[in-house]
Amino acid sequence: MSAIISVQGLTKTYPSGFQALKNVNLDIQRGEIFALLGPNGAGKTTLISIICGIVNPGDGRVLADGKDVVQDYRAARQKIGLVPQELAVNIFEKVWDTVQFSRGLFGKAPNPAYLEQLLRDLSLWDKKDSKIIALSGGMKRRVLIAKALAHEPEILFLDEPTAGVDVELRRDMWQMIRTLREKGVTIILTTHYIEEAEEMADRIGVINKGELMLVEDKTALMKKLGKKQLTLQLVEPLATIPAPLEPFCLALDHGGNTLVYTYDADADPQVITTLLRAVQNAHIEFRDLHTTQSSLEDIFVSLVTDSATGATA
Repeated sequence: MSAIISVQGLTKTYPSGFQALKNVNLDIQRGEIFALLGPNGAGKTTLISIICGIVNPGDGRVLADGKDVVQDYRAARQKIGLVPQELAVNIFEKVWDTVQFSRGLFGKAPNPAYLEQLLRDLSLWDKKDSKIIALSGGMKRRVLIAKALAHEPEILFLDEPTAGVDVELRRDMWQMIRTLREKGVTIILTTHYIEEAEEMADRIGVINKGELMLVEDKTALMKKLGKKQLTLQLVEPLATIPAPLEPFCLALDHGGNTLVYTYDADADPQVITTLLRAVQNAHIEFRDLHTTQSSLEDIFVSLVTDSATGATA
């Protein structure tokens, strides 16, 4: 796949002296779903705003499908649809007028059939003649999506798309994102709901304090940085870990009633077999065992915490 978004050496410092971005380099591949994760103030919205031409970049260069977002702003911006966090429409306009105007704003010829289908897909068709001010919060969010897609962009940015919306709308949006990707649209989303990234993204980027900490294939990231735990519920509690089991670096928990073994997600499965054999040889009986694996949220929290304390992830 070729890069449809290319960010090269991007640094942004505001007049106040606050450095929002620090030498960010990022390629987003055509047709992928890319999730950008980071705590509040990490630089997510600044990065998106620069790519979308809303905020002037400092040092560096950004290309959208080969078009420089500064030198060839109009051509670059036509490639991009943006669903912002905040409501960014005239609330006294009707839904149909809003999406029709947005399409024309980007120089697209009228296409009522496309706009009708778009509104139907977003469950907005019966609201087409309603003023936006009269809509619920979830419906207003759908209007933002329709507005962003009205000019048929090849790249769609979703900045916290499901913040504050109900479960039904969140599920509908997940399905819409998958459908758009199937049609070849590149999706970039920021989210505080890390399960969204775990559910949908092909690749994950983590940004903190203006620095891009990592960019990795989601599956590879969870395999590389994820941990598994094997927990044995013992028949009789242990006061200490027997000497033959010390090489496994086990932990005693729940008053000595459970043995916990933490290991890398990509560890050799034979390690578990060896451990269980050693437990048996030590004459330790257990009534149950189960395994758990780190979620993407666990990995994210670990990365950000290590960054805050100056540790190396």
